Amino acid sequence: WLEELLEQGRQSLLADQQGQMAASTLAALWGEPVGAIPTQLESLHASAERGDPEAQFELGLRYGIGDGVPEDSSEAVSWYRRAAEQGHADAQNELGFAYGNGRGLPQDYGEAVRWYRRAAEQGHAMAQFNLGLKYGKGEGVPQDHGEAARWYRRAAEQGNVVAHRNLGILYELGKGLPQDYREAYIWYSLAAANGDDTAAELRDGVARKLSAAALAVAQTEARQRFAAMSQPP
Repeated sequence: WLEELLEQGRQSLLADQQGQMAASTLAALWGEPVGAIPTQLESLHASAERGDPEAQFELGLRYGIGDGVPEDSSEAVSWYRRAAEQGHADAQNELGFAYGNGRGLPQDYGEAVRWYRRAAEQGHAMAQFNLGLKYGKGEGVPQDHGEAARWYRRAAEQGNVVAHRNLGILYELGKGLPQDYREAYIWYSLAAANGDDTAAELRDGVARKLSAAALAVAQTEARQRFAAMSQPP
């Protein structure tokens, strides 16, 4: 079960929105009154054509979920690419996600890794997590759980909840990291504190592998790390 969990959770702004974001919700996300969408789209398209990477990225999202425009994965990819080539990290992550899932273009794990890496190296937490997944599964790169852990940690340090959970799994299994139930408990606790119910179950399971004294230490350290991560930068 833990092995299966490690292979889940690819992250994408588009995937977060698809199937649950109505036009009015996406409009609110971008600060637009719902009735202003047609006018805003005309302005958005003009900005994108002029080379504005933020507009190109937003237009890609809209094509990706069919918000105010026909849903068209290929058109979404076209706009993501234009923004990604200008260094837009969100667009680079979405382009990596499209390549990894064969959405709007042929599936290509190598290209997925290339675009995830470009975003991850800019500090993009979703891309760091996605790159960790690719190393963990050996898709587009040689399988390397140590490298997966390194990228999960970078994402986790920015508050990525599933990265917290995956680090816990790696510590519990001893994959890419020394087996350490205390560390596993701490990372599961951080994910659980941010609403991850699966991590809460895993935390309770690994707690049974710790002595009472070790569990008390882990609980104290988990609270301290959570407090530190909750501080504003």
